[in-house]
Amino acid sequence: MSTHNESKINQLLQLQPPGVVLLASWLTEKGYSLDLQKRYRKSKWLESIGSGAMKRTGEKVDVTGALFALQSQKGMSIHIGAKSALAYLGKVQYLELNSKKVFLFGDKNEKLPAWFNQYQWGVEINYYSTSFLPPGRGLTTIDQAAFQLKISSAARAMMECLYLVPEEQPLLECYELMESLNNLPPAKVQTLLEACTSVKVKRLFLYLAEKANHAWFNHLKHDQIDLGSGKRSLVKNGTYVAKYQITVPQELENYGH
Repeated sequence: MSTHNESKINQLLQLQPPGVVLLASWLTEKGYSLDLQKRYRKSKWLESIGSGAMKRTGEKVDVTGALFALQSQKGMSIHIGAKSALAYLGKVQYLELNSKKVFLFGDKNEKLPAWFNQYQWGVEINYYSTSFLPPGRGLTTIDQAAFQLKISSAARAMMECLYLVPEEQPLLECYELMESLNNLPPAKVQTLLEACTSVKVKRLFLYLAEKANHAWFNHLKHDQIDLGSGKRSLVKNGTYVAKYQITVPQELENYGH
């Protein structure tokens, strides 16, 4: 390989932190043609992990390195959410968390690329594309070894858990998660609740927050949150909570009494 190309690959390797996926489309935008990328792979600088995606040869990449590429190189809103985000934020101390399962959320128009779905990350990926919350709203940044990653804040992650109720997330476990969220900023919670389009999520969030007796709950402007009309039943033969017009498991309603 020519000295010029070696200099160019060194510049490239400084552009992105170690441990992240390098997308062919992003490299092309940065002036690294597909032909040059092919030569880098042939020279063992880079190795393919699927169509349109590479990593530095000899490096290990995990789901966070892949998400970093989607966020920083493609500008996508796909992020770690729900219970997985709460685990990253240290909010799941006493709950059994299956670290082999990762919950990801993205906008309704965003799909995980084929290379992402086909690569063996060593964890089960559960991806939900939905716009019940605006993309990018209510995210926070966490530090990885060599880069920063956007994930759901505690308030958004809680709402994502409730979005998965009852099919993929037990409501009683959501209450146990809510109990640990005693210091949420009311203004940020308010903004998310006002932007949320899921009546189920909003009613459950307020019900669980009130049941957990969180001080921040009292600072919310309830009249500015649209809770829709009509009853919502989450379980058969449950207990009806008139204030929020929801039917919840009797076990939950009696919890802590």
